[in-house]
Amino acid sequence: MRSRAFRQVDVFTDVPYLGNPVAVVLEADGMTEVQMATFARWTNLSETTFVLPPTDDRADYRLRIFTPSGELPFAGHPTLGSCHAWLNAGATPRRRDVVVQECGVGLVEVRRDGGRLAFAAPPRRRTGPLDDALLDRIASGLSLDRAAIRAHAWVDNGPGWCAVLLGSAAEVLAVRGDFGVLGDTKVGVVGPHPGDGPADAPAFEVRAFFPAAPDPDGRVTAGFEDPVTGSLNASVAQWLREEDRAPATYVAAQGTAMGRAGRVHVTDDGERIWVGGDCAVCIAGVVAI
Repeated sequence: MRSRAFRQVDVFTDVPYLGNPVAVVLEADGMTEVQMATFARWTNLSETTFVLPPTDDRADYRLRIFTPSGELPFAGHPTLGSCHAWLNAGATPRRRDVVVQECGVGLVEVRRDGGRLAFAAPPRRRTGPLDDALLDRIASGLSLDRAAIRAHAWVDNGPGWCAVLLGSAAEVLAVRGDFGVLGDTKVGVVGPHPGDGPADAPAFEVRAFFPAAPDPDGRVTAGFEDPVTGSLNASVAQWLREEDRAPATYVAAQGTAMGRAGRVHVTDDGERIWVGGDCAVCIAGVVAI
């Protein structure tokens, strides 16, 4: 057992306990994959991350990202929360305003803009429309009429996301997920807010439904709603911008249905889409692993 620096960070909020938490083990060098997976199951958060020395000279650190049921090549809120924890622990990046993270999808740049961090949306691994059978399953699993889905697409940048666009934020908030029907589908649901609010009001409402591990018979009958999801917002932004359904800069709200107040800040600078949010350290200390 070794004492390792630890942070638990709330992401996509400037008010602690209203965003999405991530557990971050700093100084994770020497840990085995089994130890990482065991600790991630123990924290039981949507993601737990482990900060390691980089293997690529261009990176500031390497990150491994685990859910309670397995490892992810990339995830958004763990990227921002881990970067915030790394900086909070006193680390210094090679470049003043950019931190370079090495992870399963390669190198991800995290931009520092005052107190807010933003990552460059990684390329999607799968795009294009969903097939009819999958759309029928999603509609049934979300208690939607098929006609309520205005647009749909694969938006997979690692976790396996697909997404559906509804007519309004109110329709998104009315969705009820049935994981017995959704099975292993990882689905994001998006809908526009009315455009008559204040300038900093959210333009879209987002929800994310994620399956749990299969039961002993290999069936997925349970799952959870993720409070605020960086990877999904990144690929949804790429999709919406391609189809001219979103402005170059906007804010997405997520977690409303769960009593959270997540805010995801999206900016398309013409070359890349940046996905940003505020972070707050809620727990700082050491863990024995």
